[in-house]
Amino acid sequence: MTTGGAGLAVRNPRTGVNDYVVHPPDAAALEALAARLRSAQPAWAAAGVAHRTDVLRRWCAGLAAAPQAFLAALSTDTGRYALALNELAVLRGAIEGNAALAAQLLAPAAERASAAPGIAIDTQLVPYALVGVISPWNFPFLLSVLDTVPALMAGCAVLVKPSEVTPRFIRPLMESIARVPELAAVLAFVEGDGRTGAQLIGHSDIVCFTGSVATGRKVAEACAGRFIPACLELGGKDPAIVLASADPVRAAEVVLRASVQATGQACQSIERVYVDRRIHDRFLEVLVDRARQVTLNYPDIHRGQIGPLIFARQAEIIAAQLDEARAGGARVLAGGAIERHGGGCWLRPTVVTGVTPRMKLMAEETFGPVIPVVPFDDVAEAVALANDSEFGLSAAVFGAEAEARAVAAQLEVGAVSINDGGLTTEAWDAEKNSFRLSGMGPSRMGPSGLLRFTRRRALLIRRGRAKDIGDFEEARAAPHGH
Repeated sequence: MTTGGAGLAVRNPRTGVNDYVVHPPDAAALEALAARLRSAQPAWAAAGVAHRTDVLRRWCAGLAAAPQAFLAALSTDTGRYALALNELAVLRGAIEGNAALAAQLLAPAAERASAAPGIAIDTQLVPYALVGVISPWNFPFLLSVLDTVPALMAGCAVLVKPSEVTPRFIRPLMESIARVPELAAVLAFVEGDGRTGAQLIGHSDIVCFTGSVATGRKVAEACAGRFIPACLELGGKDPAIVLASADPVRAAEVVLRASVQATGQACQSIERVYVDRRIHDRFLEVLVDRARQVTLNYPDIHRGQIGPLIFARQAEIIAAQLDEARAGGARVLAGGAIERHGGGCWLRPTVVTGVTPRMKLMAEETFGPVIPVVPFDDVAEAVALANDSEFGLSAAVFGAEAEARAVAAQLEVGAVSINDGGLTTEAWDAEKNSFRLSGMGPSRMGPSGLLRFTRRRALLIRRGRAKDIGDFEEARAAPHGH
């Protein structure tokens, strides 16, 4: 991306050409937009869950009925079509799942008696007025939906700033929102870069950010300065442990998919693999064989299994990690070279052995289709290696279920897939927290994913005689005998 007086030029990941321009709102325009959304929020909250569900369903149905412009823009943003379809499909599931949760969780609670005599408690859930969402470039729409839909269902207004790397889908999406006036009153997506995101924080009552640790830290500091909550979903360096009780062939096939799906550009991608030495060679043999069979979706976006590296800077980071690993004695058994096709950056599934824990390839997020494989001799060693990270997002364990569950319980991460990888992308109702530098705040999944957008207000009702100043007369407390 480059900046010019006429706007921000955006690179096409398949061609390498700057073929799109975004025009961020100026400070006054963003302030006015935030004020408009905020002013409409009380009526949206008061309308109730059933109304909000109906509005969101109408929006989803309209977008699904005429998705062509949206899908064309989103697939251009990311360089992949099948996953763009999947991003759109997630919208319906998010709406229905959160509608069911909202009907249950947001229903008025029954009044209850306090432990303090003569006092009744009535608890109310009060939505935040305006939620700010800053979403990343790897799944530009999906990762905004995960915050936007529950916030809307909770009764909030929402202002979303997607990444400036993948902004093309915003305009057709806003057209779909405009066709549902009740939704357009409380939801907007805006173009812009980091400066727009910083301004958005200044107008929000709570902020949801998905992205890098470095930027997440800045977001958290800005939110702390305003005394508003920050929900952060940050990086990962997800390990997989393959136990001797696992089927090495099937484990290799699943690890490959969980590592290179979406070209490895997902926070829950497996980026480190530890394999019991007794099945290591067979696992590695199958992994390399299957990796070499994976095809690029080039030149036809409708053919092939993995797309381009969306962000050109990420290609440079991956190449530098691989170069350092090679220099330190690592061996690349498949892939390993950034390829240029049509001006875009591509990397075939890359299998690496001979790595050490302190190599950047093992310590820092790679965010690409790179699979380092390390043998281990006992389970305690594998657990120690897996936990040797500043991240704690998720992990995977392959093997007999009872043994795999026992290993999973020792991993310092928020979610563990058993005999699969990346199941957090399928089980949206599983609550989890990010450990270490992988994030901060409540789970974005399950009930917490909805309730994080509300605050609790307690009505404390005195039944019977209330105390007056006479109850605090010192003479009443005089020592016996005075």
